[in-house]
Amino acid sequence: MTTLVLAAHGSRDPRFAATMERITHGVRTRLPGVDVRLGYLDLNSPSVADVLTGCTGRVMVAPLLLSNAFHSKVDLPAIVSDACAANPDIEVRQLPPLGDDPRIVSALIGRLDQAGIRATDGVVLTAVGSSDPTADEAVRALAAELAVRLRTPLVQTVFATRLGRDHSNLHQALRSLRRGGARRVVVSPYFLSAGLLTERVDAAVDHLAPGSLIAGPIGAHPDLIDVVCDRFRDATMATPAPFSAFR
Repeated sequence: MTTLVLAAHGSRDPRFAATMERITHGVRTRLPGVDVRLGYLDLNSPSVADVLTGCTGRVMVAPLLLSNAFHSKVDLPAIVSDACAANPDIEVRQLPPLGDDPRIVSALIGRLDQAGIRATDGVVLTAVGSSDPTADEAVRALAAELAVRLRTPLVQTVFATRLGRDHSNLHQALRSLRRGGARRVVVSPYFLSAGLLTERVDAAVDHLAPGSLIAGPIGAHPDLIDVVCDRFRDATMATPAPFSAFR
């Protein structure tokens, strides 16, 4: 049997771990009979390394990460490689991060619908922001797809770690939406969980654009659960021996 390890980032905010547990529960419910385990890259326990130490046989590691940046391209592969070297009883394959699946856009739209978005609203898509320019470009591409799916040009991207001095970057995004005819602003958090960064954006938006709507983070949205489960199934079915480049 193949074990599925969900690899989450980690956070000191207790809401993050609670959200990851809900995602894990959703995946377990959709994959009866599969041993689904949750581990963290940092700040929470158990760590991904500790979870892999307790595994045997074939293991799929599914990053609960939205971008293909440092944690997905460097941090997690190093953890997996070290775990395979230390534990000869496992063969591991790392699956891609979540953000390149179009169903993640569907999940964002679902949260916007729950918040009560209207056709005349402008959307601020907020994401963490990365030192990897390709990760930031992927977020901008996702924002463009969100605009297409919402049938509106009124979508702006703002990175939570780069709001700008006196929130100048956010201010510019809000001005662009107003010039485009937005009657109200709706924040769409491209985050799995609420936390310090989402609250920082929310407070800035409340100050600069009172009366704005704040949609919920993606969380354990059914579309996200579908992405994780389908990738596990597809990878399991398409996995002849040898199982992994890590072994």
